[in-house]
Amino acid sequence: MWLRSLRLLLLLFSGLQADVQEKEVRAMVGSNVNLTCIYPEKNSFDLSDLFVYWQISVPGQQETVVAYYLSGNSSTGHHDDHYRHRARLSLEGMKQGDFSLLLSNVTPQDAQKFKCLVFRKSLGPMEILQVVITLNVAANYSMPVVSIPSAPSQDKELTFTCTSTNGYPRPNVYWINKTDNSLLDEALQNNTVSLNERGLYDVVSILKIQWSPNVNVGCCIENVLLHQNLTVSSQTEMLTGTKDSITEKPTETHEERNRALFSVLAILALAVAVAVATGWMCRSRCPGRSGTDRV
Repeated sequence: MWLRSLRLLLLLFSGLQADVQEKEVRAMVGSNVNLTCIYPEKNSFDLSDLFVYWQISVPGQQETVVAYYLSGNSSTGHHDDHYRHRARLSLEGMKQGDFSLLLSNVTPQDAQKFKCLVFRKSLGPMEILQVVITLNVAANYSMPVVSIPSAPSQDKELTFTCTSTNGYPRPNVYWINKTDNSLLDEALQNNTVSLNERGLYDVVSILKIQWSPNVNVGCCIENVLLHQNLTVSSQTEMLTGTKDSITEKPTETHEERNRALFSVLAILALAVAVAVATGWMCRSRCPGRSGTDRV
């Protein structure tokens, strides 16, 4: 009954419409986004004179109320459970003409067309503001992983597999001949794109081509909304490390360093002892002249 009354109220108010402002906003999955709906003139509003609605408009379907404020209420409300605790209106903001909706923890299901409707009860009621915001939702795909065939099949056909996960919206997948950077025929690839439990897309693309020497292909995952292309070359995946082939000087152990230090000290001690003995023998064999010697 309450829902029917709310829809009837919206239908009644829709007779007098303000100019519609239209915007597009992009948000990343898991982030917070502010859907702005601000009265163009710097006015102060009495909350008891306002009706504010945020709803989702889907062609051919009834509107879904996301959040609302009704004159006389001390707080905002929600109708759709999907937006409970996620969509918030600011009472202080509305007093200053800011009817924006703060939407937290954005999900792929939030990629909708949101409509902000503001009415003043004292004017009829009359609609004084209408803003339509298209929310585009995006998520970065993981870096593609290309699996390399260990050996060609008997008919000398090579099969490459490219996988990428957790992206949004649905991707475009291309295979590239890295020799001349030309696109390979799409008929050579078979793509499987599926939604995972998070509502994000996973993609697996299989490419089958005839064997040729020094083959090098690249897999490209394109996210159109983010203007992003992630490309991995099969030759890059086939590169092997060269560390094992490099001869490095072994690192000296602590014990080996101590032995070397003791050897140096022993040699120095021996040198000092020899010098002292030599000086003593020289003094005993070559006595100095006394003051009584005469010419």
